[in-house]
Amino acid sequence: MYSLISRYLLITVILLAGCKGAEEVSQTSGQQTTEKEKLNKEEKERQSYLNNLPPLIDRDKFFGDPKISGAELSPDGRFITFRKPNKGVMNIWIKGRNEPFEEARPITADTTRPVSGYFWSANSEYVLYTQDKGGNENYHIYAVDPDAEPKEDTGVPPARDLTDMEDIRAQIYSVPEATPNEIIIGLNDRNKQLHDVYRLNLETGEKELLIKNDKNVAGWIADRKGEVRLAMRQTQTGGMELLKVEKDTLLPVYEVSSEESVNPLRFHKNNEQLYMSTNKGDSLDLSRLVLFNPDTREVEYVESDPEEMVDFGGALFANESEELIATYYVGDRLRIYPKDEQFKQDMQRFRKQLPDGEVYPGSHTEDDQYWIVRVARDVDPGTTYLYNRESGDIEKLYESRPELPIEDLAHMEAIRYTARDGTEIPAYLTLPKGVEHKNLPTVIFPHGGPWARDTWGYSSFPQFLANRGYAVLQPNFRGSTGYGKDFLNAGNKEWGTGLMQHDITDGVNYLIEQGIADPDRVGIMGGSYGGYATLAGVAFTPDIYAAGVSIVGPSNIITLLNSIPPYWAPIKKMFEVRVGDLDDPEERKRMKEQSPLFSADQIKAPLLVIQGANDPRVKKAESDQIVEALYNRDRQVKYLVAEDEGHGFQKRGNRLAFTAYVEEFLAQHLGGRYQEEMSDEIRRELEQMKVDVSTVEAPDKLRLASPKEQFSSSSVML
Repeated sequence: MYSLISRYLLITVILLAGCKGAEEVSQTSGQQTTEKEKLNKEEKERQSYLNNLPPLIDRDKFFGDPKISGAELSPDGRFITFRKPNKGVMNIWIKGRNEPFEEARPITADTTRPVSGYFWSANSEYVLYTQDKGGNENYHIYAVDPDAEPKEDTGVPPARDLTDMEDIRAQIYSVPEATPNEIIIGLNDRNKQLHDVYRLNLETGEKELLIKNDKNVAGWIADRKGEVRLAMRQTQTGGMELLKVEKDTLLPVYEVSSEESVNPLRFHKNNEQLYMSTNKGDSLDLSRLVLFNPDTREVEYVESDPEEMVDFGGALFANESEELIATYYVGDRLRIYPKDEQFKQDMQRFRKQLPDGEVYPGSHTEDDQYWIVRVARDVDPGTTYLYNRESGDIEKLYESRPELPIEDLAHMEAIRYTARDGTEIPAYLTLPKGVEHKNLPTVIFPHGGPWARDTWGYSSFPQFLANRGYAVLQPNFRGSTGYGKDFLNAGNKEWGTGLMQHDITDGVNYLIEQGIADPDRVGIMGGSYGGYATLAGVAFTPDIYAAGVSIVGPSNIITLLNSIPPYWAPIKKMFEVRVGDLDDPEERKRMKEQSPLFSADQIKAPLLVIQGANDPRVKKAESDQIVEALYNRDRQVKYLVAEDEGHGFQKRGNRLAFTAYVEEFLAQHLGGRYQEEMSDEIRRELEQMKVDVSTVEAPDKLRLASPKEQFSSSSVML
């Protein structure tokens, strides 16, 4: 009897257990179904969102070479030069002022690297440009005579290297009208850290040594006659002093502290006073335009921002009279203030005849009759015009990117948000067009520098990202320039774990609070300091970001400062003031704590690292060491290296390759869309840039495996 009851109870228990198990299976199945339905719903919402965006714009229209750019008038007004692809590489072209662009001809034929900045000699005889090799920033000065016979092998006039020396960096200080066949340059051929001053003859290439720089001078200033009159030198405390050049003596005549600034512009037409901007004085925050007399040391106030919002922006001078004809300031938008009746009339004509947008008066002839004028706005990279002051006629020359569908681009809005300490942070926000601005995938895009700022207008990456479906925030955080010395100096030594990064983080929180950003789909991306801010963001605030893209970003402040280019030596004290003193143990400790490399354990978000192999500012080792550290910790990390680039990518193929990889990476982790098709040429470029992260090894002295040794070494040079 007992055994029968026991057997019955045992069977009951088994049956009950089976029922319970079945119930649990049923509940689990229901949960899985609910989760699946939720995922399906989210995917449908994502697809619906992506489908409502404007048409996907080919990345080549953003990052390919512009059709035409950089027009300049020759001083005599006979010619217009501009940049345009020649055999697939951006080069300089020339045409007569009244000739159609179809009749233009190239005057340079560089096949390895685009020719970027260039200018005319004062006598309209030569076109001068600077060029480095592979992004190493060892610039040489080249001269081209447009009238010279073309070479048979290139089809263009010969380009003479006027600084044909190995391992040097040339600087141009002055192109004086008084000596049109000569310019004032600096060469660091004798000492890599310092530039001696030379007078360079453009016809013969002969160089005359004017000043041997043995006094740590950072820059030189020539007057209207081409005489070197002043020098700029950093003080022992990190400030800057203006020095009067008297034979073999440098006499200090004006000095500012490390928290102040002075920026010489040009000599007044009287050749006695110097136009310069400065914020010297405890009562001054915003910089202003002044006239300074180096002989008497008298300072004459000229102007400051009428709206009392931002620092002095810049000035425009007439060529013929050499009078100041306009000043400008960059607040939320560009503001131009005419200083004479003629230019006031010019601006009225521009506003009346030109499309709405920011007007940028450019080069103008020696007699001021003809002007290059460019108009740009947030959804338009720019259209360039030729203005005839005498007749008032304005002729359209070209659109830089005519194939870019501006009707599908997104507007950039100037915004303000409040940081955690109550400070107002100026920023720019670009929101995707055609969709509701709620719970958007978002990319935070901090600027480089860091002593720079973002401005309103067309910017390729924000527009590209908005077209892919992302909200894009560009914060001008503490340490950014243009908003006064208090705002700038508030960023001193505040990298990574301090105010500079807090301001970026607070921008993310602002977008989330406003309902704009989806808190689960926020990425961060930037170049140079923006690359550092990316690494700092994923390392020090790992729960905020779902992905990061660091472009030439330093990962270790200590090794960054130990590897700055030698020609930055005259301003090295600035880095001690604004970043930190390597010789101070407490500051080294803080800089280590602010270096994302030493917080690699905290990084959770997938990271894409992009680097130019020849970068002289942020060495490749900065990227190598963070990639190696993350790979050793089984983190998700991808790595691209361009062997023929430096601090930023100039070559079309490299730009298109890495942006293709960026958009696919962001789409994978943030949920935006991307352009799947890619030409065979760009695919080959991308494959060459991809690095197997398992093979990456930082230099021995930088191995994260022995951070104590790295931290204790003060002689690490990359």
